[in-house]
Amino acid sequence: MHEAPPPTPASPPAFGAVPAEPLSHGLKQRHLTMLGLGGVIGAGLFVGSGAGIAVAGPAIVVSYLIAGALAMLVMRMLGEMSAAMPASGSFSVHAERALGRWAGFSVGWLYWFLLVVVLAVEATAAAQIAHGWVPGVEPWAWVLLFMVVFTAANLTAVKNFGEFEFWFASLKVGAIVVFLVLGGLAVFGLLPDTDPVGMANLTGQGGFLPNGWSGVVSGVLTVVFAFGGLEVVTIAAAETDDPARAVGRAVRSAVVRILFFYVGSMLVIVTVLPWTAQRAGLSPYVKVLDAIGVPSAGQIMNIVVFVALLSALNANLYGSSRMVFSLAERGEAPRGLLKVSGGGSRGAAGGVPRRAVLASVAFGFVSVLLNLVWPDTVFLYMLNSVGAVLLFVWALIAASQLRLRARLEQEAPDALALRMWWFPYLTWLTLAGLFGVLVLMLTDEAARPQVLWSAGATALVLLVAVGRQWRERRGDAVSTDG
Repeated sequence: MHEAPPPTPASPPAFGAVPAEPLSHGLKQRHLTMLGLGGVIGAGLFVGSGAGIAVAGPAIVVSYLIAGALAMLVMRMLGEMSAAMPASGSFSVHAERALGRWAGFSVGWLYWFLLVVVLAVEATAAAQIAHGWVPGVEPWAWVLLFMVVFTAANLTAVKNFGEFEFWFASLKVGAIVVFLVLGGLAVFGLLPDTDPVGMANLTGQGGFLPNGWSGVVSGVLTVVFAFGGLEVVTIAAAETDDPARAVGRAVRSAVVRILFFYVGSMLVIVTVLPWTAQRAGLSPYVKVLDAIGVPSAGQIMNIVVFVALLSALNANLYGSSRMVFSLAERGEAPRGLLKVSGGGSRGAAGGVPRRAVLASVAFGFVSVLLNLVWPDTVFLYMLNSVGAVLLFVWALIAASQLRLRARLEQEAPDALALRMWWFPYLTWLTLAGLFGVLVLMLTDEAARPQVLWSAGATALVLLVAVGRQWRERRGDAVSTDG
């Protein structure tokens, strides 16, 4: 095991320079590209989209367009900063450079907490599916197996994580492509024993906007969090041979294609079947596949959802370990987490922050236990406390880009390999959109607890960050006076 160089309070490296880190460079461009495509395609799309259709009707397509555009703008901003300054801490590093140490500390720890809590949901849901296939094995045993397997994968060379995610994502992307093809053929009556559907389901049952624009807004609140996970791409880019070029290519290819997969899927679903046929908690994909005569559609989708959950679990464990490692590099987390495996920074099994992985998975285990023992009390409070954290993270990304873009144009214009569109207008529009979503969540009875608990968690982390900074300044003042 080797230890990374201690964090120094000196000025950060120049824009465009890649900070020297002891992490491996084992990820390839294909890993990063597929991580960008598949990392955000999960159970929220395959199952959770049913709830959005139930409240918005066919206009769920508009809801996904709005939420997807918001996510795409945030990713463009994050891609701009990450291409100029790749780092394993990604937006946490950017926030520190743009707004101060309090911002880097806060967004880093909030995102880490978000990942390790959501990890428990994914592990538990995957275990329930596996238990249905093999009833003789209890769900807790499946959870243990998943956690052990993916911990082992993340403790070895980073290319193992990349390979897991590449094939997981390939299956998910392939499933959506097949679904889009079959659905498109069904719409035009080109499948055996089917007639053209036409536009009847888009205009019937109350029309395209059966619940008005308020339904569209409710749909946005339901689906916006399904786009969370794209951020891991910019974290992983630091472990490629050419981080600046890799992150730019991954962001460019991912956001538009993901928007196409999401919006395209919803358009097929509400065109093939009446929106009234969908129910929250039931996969609309299964209903469509059943309707067009695909045998064993339910089991096929169960396999896809199972893979999606394991993929998200793997990505969250990776992202959380790299984020807490980056925090330790900057003196914002225990220095013991800086230990990395030997073998050289580019060795087959070297450059892996094993203590950071173990710290993240340990808290993940605690979250799983809380989810299994107290799912409706203790764990529910934890889940609510991260329910809106993604919006806070996105808002800090936008605020950081506002500050850093001006500095980049002055100090290192050549580092702007990827630029945010129509800066600063779209950045301000994105911030306004994020604020609008938070306000709408406060007016929604079901979403309000998530905003309030998440605001409380954010306030607590901010208080700790400000307190630490005040103590450091006071200590510096005392040492100067002495």
